[in-house]
Amino acid sequence: MKDKTVEHGFPHQPSALGYSPFLRLMAIGTRSGAIKLYGAPGVEFMGLHEENNTVMQIHFIPDQCQLVALLDDNSLHLWSLKQHGGASELREEHRFTLKGPPGSPPSATQVTAVLPHSSREVLYLGTESGNIFVVELPSFRVLEDRTITPEAVLQRIPEDNCNRRSCELVEALREHPKNPDQILIGYSRALIVLWDLQNNKAIQHFLGSQQLENLYWQRDGSKFISCHYDGSYTQWPVSSDSRQAEPLENTVPYGPFPCKAISKIYWQTTKNGLPYIIFQGGMPRASYGDRHSISVIHGSQQTAFDFTSRVIDFFIIFSSDPAAEFDDPSALVVLAEEELVVIDLKSAGWPAVHPPYLASLHCSAITCSHHVSNIPLKLWERIISAGSKQNIHYSSMPWPIDGGTNIAPDPPQRDLLLTGHEDGTVRFWDASGVCLHLLYKLSTVRVFLTDADPNDNMNTLGEDEWPPLRKVGTFDPYSDDPRLGIQKIYLCKYSGYLAVAGTAGQVLVMELNDEDAEHVVDHAEADLLQDQEGYRWKGHEKLKTRDGPVRFEAGFQPFVLVQCQPPAVVTSLALHSEWRLVAFGTSHGFGLFDHQQKRLVFVKCTLHPSDQLALEGPLSRVKSLKKSLRQSFRRIRRSRVSSRKRRGGGGTASEVQEANAKFDQDALQEMELAPVQRKIEARSAEDSFTGFVRTLYFADTFLRDSSRHCPSLWAGTNGGTVYAFCLRVPPAERRMDEPVRAEQAKEIQLMHRAPVVGILVLDGRSTPLPEPLEVAHDLSKSPDMQGSHQLLVVSEEQFKVFTLPKVSSKLKLKLTALEGCRVRKVTVANFGSCKTDDYSENDLAVLTNLGDIQIISLPFLKLQIRYPCIRKEDVSGIASCVFTKYGQGFYLISPSEFERFSLSTKWLVEPRCIVDMPEVTSNNHVHNKSGTENAARRSRESGKSPDDCGEDERKSGRLMEHALLNDESE
Repeated sequence: MKDKTVEHGFPHQPSALGYSPFLRLMAIGTRSGAIKLYGAPGVEFMGLHEENNTVMQIHFIPDQCQLVALLDDNSLHLWSLKQHGGASELREEHRFTLKGPPGSPPSATQVTAVLPHSSREVLYLGTESGNIFVVELPSFRVLEDRTITPEAVLQRIPEDNCNRRSCELVEALREHPKNPDQILIGYSRALIVLWDLQNNKAIQHFLGSQQLENLYWQRDGSKFISCHYDGSYTQWPVSSDSRQAEPLENTVPYGPFPCKAISKIYWQTTKNGLPYIIFQGGMPRASYGDRHSISVIHGSQQTAFDFTSRVIDFFIIFSSDPAAEFDDPSALVVLAEEELVVIDLKSAGWPAVHPPYLASLHCSAITCSHHVSNIPLKLWERIISAGSKQNIHYSSMPWPIDGGTNIAPDPPQRDLLLTGHEDGTVRFWDASGVCLHLLYKLSTVRVFLTDADPNDNMNTLGEDEWPPLRKVGTFDPYSDDPRLGIQKIYLCKYSGYLAVAGTAGQVLVMELNDEDAEHVVDHAEADLLQDQEGYRWKGHEKLKTRDGPVRFEAGFQPFVLVQCQPPAVVTSLALHSEWRLVAFGTSHGFGLFDHQQKRLVFVKCTLHPSDQLALEGPLSRVKSLKKSLRQSFRRIRRSRVSSRKRRGGGGTASEVQEANAKFDQDALQEMELAPVQRKIEARSAEDSFTGFVRTLYFADTFLRDSSRHCPSLWAGTNGGTVYAFCLRVPPAERRMDEPVRAEQAKEIQLMHRAPVVGILVLDGRSTPLPEPLEVAHDLSKSPDMQGSHQLLVVSEEQFKVFTLPKVSSKLKLKLTALEGCRVRKVTVANFGSCKTDDYSENDLAVLTNLGDIQIISLPFLKLQIRYPCIRKEDVSGIASCVFTKYGQGFYLISPSEFERFSLSTKWLVEPRCIVDMPEVTSNNHVHNKSGTENAARRSRESGKSPDDCGEDERKSGRLMEHALLNDESE
């Protein structure tokens, strides 16, 4: 068993960026101390510093599979890519903290600039005090005799030009591109010194007039560029004849008004003679001081790329061949706080490049997820085709960060992960392999009238617009209307029907169209408060819809809208594409809609007289209030002595008195239970939103008698009630002529009244019923309709099997944890054998509020295994978890990242890649791939795992519990 396998999405709170032109690998550091390396799609590595401190800087050692990270606690860490078991792994080799003499202030050794020398033997460390220390690699031994002190620097500079304070705080260190014995030292107070490492002396010095931000050498070493706090940059000539140089040119690109600092700059030479000047910042302070921009200037072309989140760092991909005469830049890579953006500098207009990984999942906040396994090829191709029409504005450039080799086996099937977002969009991700790649984006906004016009183009600029800003990236945290938020998604992979439901009670049914189309979206209302008097909705209004035809892009296009009244959040959704029915539920009830005839079949109000609060509006506030009250009273019951002493602590005196009266009886009953079981607490009808519909389920089963089966709809509520409706669906030839009819056949009230989170029907072979159309596509056996069917009802606190059609209790399993364990998610997972394709079994995969995952056998409800997956404090992670059909799962570890885990040894998706150790010759650098790639291929064929070294750590953090539980009737 494997739990965490790969992280998808964009790193949370990135703080540093590095790039190796030799390895063609990019490194990202985060505020939580993580280091993530990325190369060609599928090539990725992750390391985590034990200290969990912010990564401030990342520097690759030239021509090596090594990098150095500087953390905010002033520690340096050396990481290496090592080969193990036929694949590469990222390992921390050494750590080091620069220490000054006793009694020296922290600033004496506070590292501000790091320069890995091309000799690969030393690091130069600039500090706040102005000292530059030399540290040996890989031992991190300080070479004290080679320290460059401010006093040594000032000896060679005339006193009338500089003083001691001029050499405080080293802002930048840059090695001469043609002479490794010379480095450029930039001090914060605008003094720049060209230093001779062999003779330990200053060759030349340069005095700027503004605070220094950064330095950049031109390729031939004849000039360098300095950028400054006032938004200017300066060209300086380098010559051994002159001790003090005068600037060649000083430019304020967005002057003359006061501008923000230019914090980093590149000067890239080209064959046509016109350089690329690329810099961060420099915008006019008054009007554009809040913009996050990077400007590119090439001759008469100038664009200021405008990002919606703060720019962390950037780099340019250009020719790394030492023999090349020009830089010839090809791509600009920008790490912003919320996304990675790559700009193609070779193509006209400098378009963005579509990233194959590091997707900004949270470009609008994720509100729900839905996973579909084993997508048919035809549907897959149609979705990709629809997505390609949306991506015509992207560059066709191949992904430029392409280091390493992906040696993982090809994914065995095509999987989709659908994410619903706050702005009313649904994104379709290729979740088949290591890289989570965006295939297609669906927007529901066009159906509704909102403040923003969907045809508005945020990037349109007038010809004379200055500065020439151009919005780039996809991150947009602002929603036009929070009611647009997607709450539930259901995709039928066989028919191509898609149902999405939202925050304001809207349910849209869509079908896939390969062409753009314009049509009217049919509307229907479902009044869930029918026959109920005295109720008045106090929450938000429904969304207003557009009149007349609406134009839709190729892809999924809505053809009917069902509007729930009151317009509360849709809490459950089910789609049966064979019967052409969609069911939906809210906190007030549920309904059934025939999307072929476009008519409402029935609605059922589930409100209890105590559920007046359900009409208040935002569910989260009321729900949390009820939950906190419930938890308060339960704590009172648990504390026999203290509850009697503190009667006012959890509620009114009468409520506390009632809780205390029940305590002794509860305690006696608790003692009579088997030691592995826990008492299921009975709840009153007033305990929470009893009418809240948690789950909906379609089944063709025996509901009225054991001789005839019929279509049915099942609904489970927060109050422990299960409703079953018998449906009459006309045969295909009369489907449009006769209405679908429904009649309530059963109502089951669980004695403990815990919320129902799952409903499942097992056929005569005790196998879960197949999905709609699954049998018709020969992907599942026909269900056994000869033997008796069974109904499994999963509540937050127990699993219970009933016989059908009598609905008599047959078997049950109570949760065993004593810490207030509750079921949060449940699904049927198919576990296949690694040894033979002929064997597989269906089990329940269960996630609890403690973050544990339990595997429970069907139909006997035996606990097979239990282990921790998500921290119990990570409430949003638990709420976001989604299981796959074959024993994998995803959950959000941050707003922008999914953690992927696997419960199955057969279905594993994890990075397996190799980065070749470089061989350096006297003249040039050679990538020798043949030996290592052959070894990698042999490893793949033998099936060896690259994770041997981490196996002990994973085993130690894994809890496995095997238990046989006694069957007990209610």
